[in-house]
Amino acid sequence: MGSYAIPLSGLKAAQDQLQTISNNLANINTTGYKDQTVQFNDLFLQAGAVNGAGDPMQTGLGVAPAATVSNFADGNINSTGIASNMALSGNGFFVLQSAAGVQSYSRAGDFTTNNQGYLTTPSGELLMGYPAANGVVNTSAPLQPMQAGTGMTTPAVATSNIQLSSNLDSDTAVGGAGPVSTIGIYDSLGAQHELTVSYTKTGANTWNYSITVPSGDVTAGATGTTVVGSGTLNFDGSGQLTSASNVVPISIPSFADGAIGPQAISGPFGTAANPSVTQTSSANATSATTQDGYASGTLMNYTVTSDGTIEGTFSSGQTLALGQVVVASFANNQGLTAAGNDDYQPTVGSGAAVIGAAGTGGRGTITGGALEQSNVDIAAEFSNMIVAQQDYSASAKAITTFNQLTQATLQMLQ
Repeated sequence: MGSYAIPLSGLKAAQDQLQTISNNLANINTTGYKDQTVQFNDLFLQAGAVNGAGDPMQTGLGVAPAATVSNFADGNINSTGIASNMALSGNGFFVLQSAAGVQSYSRAGDFTTNNQGYLTTPSGELLMGYPAANGVVNTSAPLQPMQAGTGMTTPAVATSNIQLSSNLDSDTAVGGAGPVSTIGIYDSLGAQHELTVSYTKTGANTWNYSITVPSGDVTAGATGTTVVGSGTLNFDGSGQLTSASNVVPISIPSFADGAIGPQAISGPFGTAANPSVTQTSSANATSATTQDGYASGTLMNYTVTSDGTIEGTFSSGQTLALGQVVVASFANNQGLTAAGNDDYQPTVGSGAAVIGAAGTGGRGTITGGALEQSNVDIAAEFSNMIVAQQDYSASAKAITTFNQLTQATLQMLQ
């Protein structure tokens, strides 16, 4: 009866192969699905006898499945135009977390936002990443669910630094005025105020400056302007700033609207090593102004960059990082266990997840507004199906032949 076991193992092997092929074909449109292949081992019984040449006499016992191997090569990237969709190119997996706090890993980036604005999978798992505060990503913080729902707001940020790019005309007579520069700043409530910077030449290569704010901004009902900073600028014979007294001069004691005060603002003439004010024989002018505060705003839209940073555009005109999607890599992807819903779980064979930013440490990059398609090759699967079908037929024929021989033997005994 042992003869039947060999072709039966062939039937089972062909059945396993057909099941895997069927599963591949069924998932040909599954986002991020990876093609699978069954690998087999032959079974041999090592007999104790040897032949006349001293070689061992072996008897084959059939075939058995050895492993199911996944092809983790990239699938095609298909642009969807949906901001929450993401596609991984290269090594790695998105990090997900279930409602119970269990982490899993997936190549499927068909994320959407729930009613709280969090990015989730179709089955409700949360997409994890590094959090951001005031537009700055903290890669040292614990992973948190990524939030990017429209309607999110960002608090106002008070201005803490300003810079003017100006030239003071060296031909100006002593006592003459330089350019008048204005720059808008924000208080802690997001209200905008206007600083005015004016200059008066006091001697060769020497200027006094004065910084004022409307008095009504600091005292309700007041008129005129209030000086919030002043000092002296000294230039060398080449028109380069050599020193400036009170380089951090601006201190607004309070605001009439109730914003946090006093508000200290550094600047506005650059640094000692890189000043932004010059004195040359050309017209008084201010070519640029910058400041780092902004008003409160509501999230209008967002994009995902190649390193996973979610950049949100707010109604205040600011573009700020909302967080950074992380990518997990494993020492051995074949050691992962498929858990359904496009998820994988690590095992001893895969090793623990190594989590970091996309594009670092051998991890792949992320394409926003796109999805990675299944990497199943339909033509190859149909070819494999024909081979598996022939294997099954051959093993079935062997069983039929063994049965005929058995029946003939039994008839000889009757």
